[in-house]
Amino acid sequence: MPHPYVLLSAAVSLDGYLDDTGPDRLLLSGPADFDRVDEVRASVDAILVGAGTIRADNPRLLVNSEARRAARVAAGKPPYPLKVTVSGSGDLDPAANFWHTGGEKVVYTTDKGAERARSLGLAADVVPLGPDLDWRRLLSHLREVRGVERLMVEGGGTIHTQLLQQGLADELQLVLAPLFVGSPDAPRLFGPGGYQGGRLRLVETRRIEDVVLMRYEPTAPGTGPLPSAADHRWLALACELAAQCPPSRTAFSVGAVVVAADGTELARGHSREGADPVVHAEEAALAKIPATDPRLPSATVYTSLEPCTHRASRPAPCARLILDAGVRRVVTAWREPDTFVTAADGTGLLTAKGVDVVVLDAYEERAKAPNGHLL
Repeated sequence: MPHPYVLLSAAVSLDGYLDDTGPDRLLLSGPADFDRVDEVRASVDAILVGAGTIRADNPRLLVNSEARRAARVAAGKPPYPLKVTVSGSGDLDPAANFWHTGGEKVVYTTDKGAERARSLGLAADVVPLGPDLDWRRLLSHLREVRGVERLMVEGGGTIHTQLLQQGLADELQLVLAPLFVGSPDAPRLFGPGGYQGGRLRLVETRRIEDVVLMRYEPTAPGTGPLPSAADHRWLALACELAAQCPPSRTAFSVGAVVVAADGTELARGHSREGADPVVHAEEAALAKIPATDPRLPSATVYTSLEPCTHRASRPAPCARLILDAGVRRVVTAWREPDTFVTAADGTGLLTAKGVDVVVLDAYEERAKAPNGHLL
């Protein structure tokens, strides 16, 4: 995976506020939830907050449990996760708790902001990302250079919004507190014009004293050639569907899912589904959607193997069916080998017609697994 697993963590009031307007931080949850957060911190490789959160809350971002720190060390990890902050300007307070507690720190900033940050003598690695902040480049650097597999993001609201909007968040852990703030000037998790990235899937609810923890997964596909976190999840499902195919020595086992732009699953299918011994996965899925469905042009087709361009069993190959349906985006795991058709190149055919094709080759082995007898 090119990026770490990104977990967003926040607590809000019943009316959606992160804090009030008072001089002290509003404590939205209690000891049991603070201990849960400590447990999550102990499970990740890095914790990220924005410079605004450092200025407003002056957090230490520590793993407070001695037992959890000891468990990290026993597992070959440092006692504290890497602490990360983001500042476009590089204007940071060198006296903040962030710099003087815990383990290693890193600042991501712009080229101009790096000059300012370095002049402050911060006990941190300063990494410029170019003329502007670039979240994809930041996450790639964390994964490739710092070895971060799991990243916990604790704020603020602007950062949460940006990561969700750009399809880079894998999970949102949201705690709902039983109180109202009611001040229009107080900070919100998502303000006006905030997250508009479609539906999220609820995967867990848990009562913790008088608050409720809700865990969500974003479901909206990416746009164009840029993959989203949800693209990985949907493609993994397509690979799981491929494993449900009746075995064959003359055709691949393939799974497919069609997903609307808002993250709604429209249909799924797999090779040789039902009573049809020659149906292909994309064909089976698309056949379940009315041709007049207005969501098709903005939908994404996920398929474990790139759509076929030639077939003997049907007059129209799957690449043609996708084009006829009006779908303009395909995400696949595996380019078709020459086993049955030489130089098939469904990706090339689709891209020539203006379809965005994203190949996530990290899933290639999963796609190949039910086809091992053919390779």
